[in-house]
Amino acid sequence: MAATLFPDSQRLASLSQRSMIVGIIGILASAAGLFLAREQFFRSYLTAFFYVAGFGIGSLGILLLHSVVGGNWGVTVRRLLESGARTIPMVGLLFIPLIFGMHDLYLWARPEVVAGDLLLQHKAPYLNVPFLVVRTVVFFGLWSLMAFVVTKMSLAQDTNNDGPLGRRLRRLCGPLIIVHVLMVTFSSFDWIMSLEPHWYSTIFGMLSLAGQNLATMAFLISVVVWLGGDRVVQDAETKQSVYDLGNLLLAFTMFWAYLAFSQLLIIWAGNLPEEIPYFVRRFHDGWGVLGIGIILFHFVVPFLMLINRYVKRNPVTLSRVALLILVMRLVEIFFTVAPAHHEMVPFSVHWLDLTAPIGLGGLWLAAFLHQLKGRGHVPGINHLGLSVNSHLNLRTTSHLLEGKAPHVG
Repeated sequence: MAATLFPDSQRLASLSQRSMIVGIIGILASAAGLFLAREQFFRSYLTAFFYVAGFGIGSLGILLLHSVVGGNWGVTVRRLLESGARTIPMVGLLFIPLIFGMHDLYLWARPEVVAGDLLLQHKAPYLNVPFLVVRTVVFFGLWSLMAFVVTKMSLAQDTNNDGPLGRRLRRLCGPLIIVHVLMVTFSSFDWIMSLEPHWYSTIFGMLSLAGQNLATMAFLISVVVWLGGDRVVQDAETKQSVYDLGNLLLAFTMFWAYLAFSQLLIIWAGNLPEEIPYFVRRFHDGWGVLGIGIILFHFVVPFLMLINRYVKRNPVTLSRVALLILVMRLVEIFFTVAPAHHEMVPFSVHWLDLTAPIGLGGLWLAAFLHQLKGRGHVPGINHLGLSVNSHLNLRTTSHLLEGKAPHVG
C-alpha cells in the first residue's frame, strides 16, 4: 500500500483553512437566524449538531472495533479514524449553544408544560436541563478520554511495534465498545428522542448507532478517494482496501435498514396511542413524500449499487454512492427532528436547515483535516492484528480472485 496515499501537510493545512472559512460563513449566516427565527435556529442547529457529531463519535466506534478485530480493511483508514475521533472535544464545544435553546427545543424543559402533564412530571427526575447537561459533559468527557488513550497507544505501535502493546490495546478496546454503545444509546435518547417525550422506542439508540457507523463509513470512502486521487485507482492494494470498505458500507446499509424497518413495523403493527403519533406526523402534510425518498435513496438505490461488485471495484463510482448516503443521512436526521412539534407541522425546508449543516460541517472538517495533517500516513501492519505473512497472504488471495498472478515484495 502506498505510504504517501494522503497529501502532504501543506495541502492538508490549505484544505483545512478553506473548510474553516466555509464553516465560519455558514455559522455567521445561521447566527442571523437566531434573531429572526429563534426556535427554528435551535431546531436546525440540533439537526446539524447530531449529524456532525456522528462523524466524530462514529470514527471512535469503528476505531475501537478495528482495534479489537483487526483486519486488512482498516489499514487505509485507521489514521482517518484516529483523526475523526480526536475531533470529539471540539464537537462537545459545539453542544454549548444548545444549552441556551433547551426551552425552545424540548417540552420537558418548559415548567408551564410540565405542570400540566403527569407523564412529564413522572419523567422529570431524568428529563431536566441540569441533569441532561451533566450527562452530556460525561459523555463527551469519556469519549474524549477514550479517543486520546486509544489513538496514543495506536501511534505508539508505529515506533514500538511489539505484541504486548497490541494485546493491551485489544483488551482495552473490548470493554470500551460496550461503554461506547451505551453512551450512544443514551445520548440519542437525550438529544433526539426526548424531542417527543411522550413517545419512546427501545430500538432508537441502536438505530442512531447504525446511522452513525453508516455515515462514518461513507465519509471514510469519500475522503480516501478525494485525498488519494489517482493513487487510489493506480495502487492495487489500496483499491482492494476500498473494495473491502465498500462491502462494509453495504453491511452497514443493510443493518441500518433492518433496524429502521423493524421500528416502523413494530410500532405500526402495535398501533399504541403513545407510539403511533410519531409516524402519523411523518406520514402526513408532505412528510410522507420525504419518507419515501429516504427509503429509495437511503436504502434501495445504495443497496442495488453496492451489491454490484463492479461498483465497489471502481473507487470513483463507490465514492458517489458514499456521497449519496452522506446526503441522505442528513435528510434522515432532518426527517426525525423537524416534525417533532407538539402540533402537526406541514413539510417545509427553512434556509437555516442548509446554513447550519454547512457551518458546523465546515468547522468539523477543518478540525478533522488539521488532525490528519499530523498523521497523514498509513500505519504499520503488525499492530492491526495481521502479521506480515498474513498480509501477504491477503494480497495473494485478492490477486488470485481477480485472476492475476500473485505478487510478493
